Amino acid sequence: MFFVAGAKNILDKKKAVTALQAGEDRAILLGLGMILCSVMMYFVLGITILRSYADSVWTEEGVCVVLNSTVTADMNCSYNCGSDCWRVSKYPCLQVYVSVNNTGHVSRLSHNEETQDASSECFYVPRCQKDSVAMHTMIMNISQRLKANQQVPCYYDPSEQRETVLLTRLYDHNVVVHSLLWPSCMLTGGALIIVMVKLTQYLSRLCEEIGKINR
Repeated sequence: MFFVAGAKNILDKKKAVTALQAGEDRAILLGLGMILCSVMMYFVLGITILRSYADSVWTEEGVCVVLNSTVTADMNCSYNCGSDCWRVSKYPCLQVYVSVNNTGHVSRLSHNEETQDASSECFYVPRCQKDSVAMHTMIMNISQRLKANQQVPCYYDPSEQRETVLLTRLYDHNVVVHSLLWPSCMLTGGALIIVMVKLTQYLSRLCEEIGKINR
């Protein structure tokens, strides 16, 4: 009876140790998975947001005084009307000229980097749609708001290689910080999980060695 009870205790201990090791293995795999996901997120951010942020020359923030805001011409655009179907619509080209930091130097204002790449003349390029009247109304509302504000924050190229200034940037400092926050938290959490598991294993072995010495 004594031997049966002892054997049962040994089996129970082995089962407990096996379950503990399995849980530790799963925790380590979870930590490694979180680290791997964070690395992939860093890679994606590096080739999208961080690259665009680093390549942008409009890095200095200033105050732009609106000098002129007028519609110059109608621009053609194409919208999707179905499978393999494209039709032409029109939107007004709004040109805005500003003076940066009251220097007297006149520059053309563009909405952001995407607008600058899409059109070198127009302040804003709306999403093309069938209703050209709606696009015209949108552009005129933007023009009226710019005229009413007179002074707006803007971004310019300090090296003065690009004469165009931007009203907003696609990815400013705050966007970059917030985009890096989640992968950084995931990386830190995964590393902490692995460190805690390894620390628990070390303390467990230390307790076993101390128990053997005391015996």
